[in-house]
Amino acid sequence: MRLAVDCAARTLRAGDALIPCAIGRGEAIDAAAKREGDGATPYGHWPVRGVLLRPDRLTLPPSLALPWRWIRPDDGWSDDPADPAYNRPVRHPYACSAERLWRDDGLYDVIVILGHNDAPPIPGAGSAIFLHCWRDAAPTEGCIAVEREALLTLLPSLRPGDVLAIG
Repeated sequence: MRLAVDCAARTLRAGDALIPCAIGRGEAIDAAAKREGDGATPYGHWPVRGVLLRPDRLTLPPSLALPWRWIRPDDGWSDDPADPAYNRPVRHPYACSAERLWRDDGLYDVIVILGHNDAPPIPGAGSAIFLHCWRDAAPTEGCIAVEREALLTLLPSLRPGDVLAIG
């Protein structure tokens, strides 16, 4: 499926659908300029790696073709550039800084993992760039976010090998 974010228009095109989206509070920047904690969404073409789902808030979408797993209360994602597991999933408690994926606000009820800075991760070049649920179109910390029901509707159409273009 063709996936493209128009950062200026704040839209995600998924096939023929045009979905309102939010981007980072730091706006969108060239991927080479992306830095940990800047709140910016990196321009580029990012492979869709898989999906994380919160089991107590939703059921498994039918016909999900992407690799997926249920998140657990102790799941995290390392955001510490000094950590050898930087920009990788980790388990809490964790000795280094790591974002918690089990959140009360619903933003991470559905997480589509994007292949930004992961092959291999470059320390400090940005971590945890996801496509996830939004909260009233509020800016993200660098991710792309859409309304939860739109994301759940989109999931069965995503396939291994799909790429999200951010421009």
